[in-house]
Parts: sequence; C-alpha cells; structure tokens
Amino acid sequence: MSNKQVRVPRPVEEERIALKARKVSFSWEDTPLHWVPGDPFATHTMNVLHLLLPAGERWFVHVYKQVLPYIRDERLREDVIGFIGQEAMHSQAHDEVLPHLKELGLDPTPYTAQVDWFFEKMLGDRTLPPGRARRWWLMERVALIAAIEHYTAFLGDWVLNAEELDRRGADPTMLDLLRWHGAEEVEHRSVAFELFMHVDGSYRRRARTWALAFTALVFLWQRGIRFFMENDPTLLDGKASFRAFYVRGRRGVLPSTGDMLRSIPRYLSREYHPSQEGSTEQAVAYLASSPAAVAALAAEKGAK
Repeated sequence: MSNKQVRVPRPVEEERIALKARKVSFSWEDTPLHWVPGDPFATHTMNVLHLLLPAGERWFVHVYKQVLPYIRDERLREDVIGFIGQEAMHSQAHDEVLPHLKELGLDPTPYTAQVDWFFEKMLGDRTLPPGRARRWWLMERVALIAAIEHYTAFLGDWVLNAEELDRRGADPTMLDLLRWHGAEEVEHRSVAFELFMHVDGSYRRRARTWALAFTALVFLWQRGIRFFMENDPTLLDGKASFRAFYVRGRRGVLPSTGDMLRSIPRYLSREYHPSQEGSTEQAVAYLASSPAAVAALAAEKGAK
C-alpha cells in the first residue's frame, strides 16, 4: 500500500539519540543455577531469554539487512543500522550463557534446536518469485519484528525497575546482563515500529502480526519454562504453571500478568507510538553505569 495513505502516529516526545552497539564483558563462573535465590521457577522463566533471544535476534538482523534497500529516510536508515549492531551484540551475550548452564547440568540444546527451527524455517526466507509475493513476505516479517519489539521494550522497562530482584539477592551478573539488554531495548524501542510504518504501515497487518507474535511468544516461552523445570537436575518434580507465573508477578520477581495484558490495547491503538513506553533517560543512565559495559570500555581503552 502507499505510505501516503498511512497516518503515522507521532512520538510523545523527541528522545532520539544515536544508536550504537556497546561491547560488554560478563563472567559466569560465580553465577548459580538458581540465580534468584530459592526460586527456580522465576529463575527459569527469565532463563528462557537465553534460549529465545540468540536465534530471534539473529533473525531480526537477517530480515533488516534485506529491508535496508526499501528505506528512503537517511535518519531512519542510521537507526536501523544501529539497531542491527545492538541486536547482534545481544545475541552473542545471551549465547555465552548457554555453556555455563550446560556446566551446571542443564543442557539447553534440545530446546534451542526447536527455536532455531522456528526462526530459520517457519519465519526464514522462502522461495518466492520477485515482486509482490517476495515483498509481501518481507513486510510480514518486518511487522512481526515490530510486534515482538513492543514486548522486548516492555520487558526491558520492567527489569530496569524490578527492585524486588535486588531485594531477593538475585545474582548481580545475571541482573546486569538482563538490565544492559533491557536498557538497549528501551533505547531503541521506536526503531522497529517506525521502520514498519515507513515501509508499509497497514493497520490490518499490524494487528494480524501482533496476534501471531503474541501467540508464538507465549507458546515458546511456556514451552521453555517447562523444559527448564523438567530438566533441572536439582528438582525432583519440577513443574511449571500459569498460577506460578501469576503469583510471582504479584510478588514483583516476574512481570505482572495484568501489566502484560494492559500492554495489548496500547500496541493495537491507532495512536500508539513506542516512545509512550519506558524512559530513554533511565535506559541511557543504566547503560552508562552497567558493570559489564564499564568493564569492557575500560579494557578497550587499556588495549589502546
């Protein structure tokens, strides 16, 4: 459809900053299997991120490299290139947690193989003739990424403010990984949506792909939680349930179910813009103080 016919929602404030990939350095040898003390369920619910994100973010990068020729706005092009760099770094950082989990007796390979299949086969490139069919499939995936990024920004904002995890004594290295990643998700939260509005903008496509993205995320996440709980070598009868998720959301160690549900009509509103979610100022402040980012920057300066 013509972009001239699309009413583009405006940001609630001008917060744009130049996006850049930040190097980080994490050391996992002191991180326990249950890094939220005494709560395997909360731990493994968040551990699913290490299984989903590497494959998902590699897929983001692959799709966005294909859409670059469709971008006619130089500022947006710069944002997309910065987004690609950040997502590639996120994928690498979460990938590095997996060998540590394996050393602790929890081999994630059977589940990651399923996730890889989902992104590489179901959502991967298809043999389509040039023209309308090929563009349609590319626009579908751009819209899917915009919907997924709504939830990564939601989760990023949540973990930046999840003070209960600090009170519970959650492992500081794992918290830093999640908050560094979450802060960058908040920082670049508008890019995927603005790209979709620039190259397509169809509200019907936005709503349809939201439904697919939400369904897929819920399915993959609950499957990942079950996998971790059932294969945790320290649990005799590890089980996962919606009630366990709901209760921990009330306690503040996981996102609130109510908050997640209320995020749905916000995304589906015709007035939605991602700048309505989270705070760039808070995200940038965390990125400036993240122990992993600070350590990597110091090491880089020392090497010069």
